[in-house]
This record gives sequence, C-alpha cells and structure tokens, in this order.
Amino acid sequence: MTQTTPVVTYRELTAADHAAVIELGNIVHGDNYLTEENLADYVKRGEKEGINLNWLAFVNGQLAGIRLTFAPGQWDIDDYCTPAAWPVPAEQMCYFKCAAVADISRGLGIGRGLLERSIAAAKQLGCRAGLAHIWMQSPNNSAYSYFTKCGGEMIAEHPDRWYELSIHGGYHCPVCDGICHCTAGEMILRFE
Repeated sequence: MTQTTPVVTYRELTAADHAAVIELGNIVHGDNYLTEENLADYVKRGEKEGINLNWLAFVNGQLAGIRLTFAPGQWDIDDYCTPAAWPVPAEQMCYFKCAAVADISRGLGIGRGLLERSIAAAKQLGCRAGLAHIWMQSPNNSAYSYFTKCGGEMIAEHPDRWYELSIHGGYHCPVCDGICHCTAGEMILRFE
C-alpha cells in the first residue's frame, strides 16, 4: 500500500468557511468557543485597509487549521493585558485571537505556517509585534510550547482568563469540564 504525502495549502478565511471554522475551533477549544456571532466580529477585527489577517490551512483539501488575528487598533486592551511591559505601543501590535489545528494534522508545520501568514499581513499594517493570551492548560501544554518555539516571550500570567466566558457566554472548557479556571499566558511575539 502506497502512502501519499499530505498536501498542505493555505488561504485567507472567507465567509464560505465560517461553519467549518466554528466546528474546528470548538473541537479544539471547547463548545461555544466560536459561535456565528463572535466569529463574525472576529472576522471584522481581522480585516483592515483591504488586508486580511485571518488564515486557514487545508490538508488534501480538508480544513486542518485556523488562525484568527485582529488588526492593530481593532482589539481591546482589557484587565488581562499589561501594556507597560510591552516592547512596542499597542497601535503597532496585532492580537493573535485564536489558533486551532486538527489532531490528525499535527506535526505538519501548520501552526507555524498560519502564524507566518498572519504576521506577514500584520507587517503590511505597520505591526512590529503581536500579543496573545496562550492557554496554559492546553493538552500537553502544546499552546505554550508552540508559541515559545515561534519566539513568544511571557509577559504575565492571568488566572481565570476565560471564567466570565464560561459563566455568561456558554463556553464549555474541555479541561475544566465546564466552568473555566484556566490561566492565560500573556505573551508577545516580536516581528523584528
């Protein structure tokens, strides 16, 4: 039996992709992490001046990975942010909102490929860095390992980052089995 090499392709997210993106995001991050309403908002935040920072990866034509990234000036600085510790001003940073790679496609470099495409788009908008809240309780701590290998630097840790979303937004954390007490690692990735 001949084994075929997986063919990985990338393209920008479009409206036709929403249902598949929601499905994959929720498989990886938990029920109601992505909904039609919040994905519509995220897509708007990821587009600026005709540039789309939201990317998808496909393996042999099947959706295998997503990267949702907010453009500079289109994301909120909240209580889980530490701007005084950031190496560049917020107006020169994008926000890495969400990444998800299907289990079957792990190890193909999809996460890095998606990140590189979002960074290239963000640089067109003058970004010099990106901020992310990394899920520190991800299975096998894969989110932190991945983002660190890509050059991410820890700024601060924030307990209960997704608590409010689990209480009021219907998010079901797969690690906490419901009400989320997971910690977010506030991390910066410099582009220079």
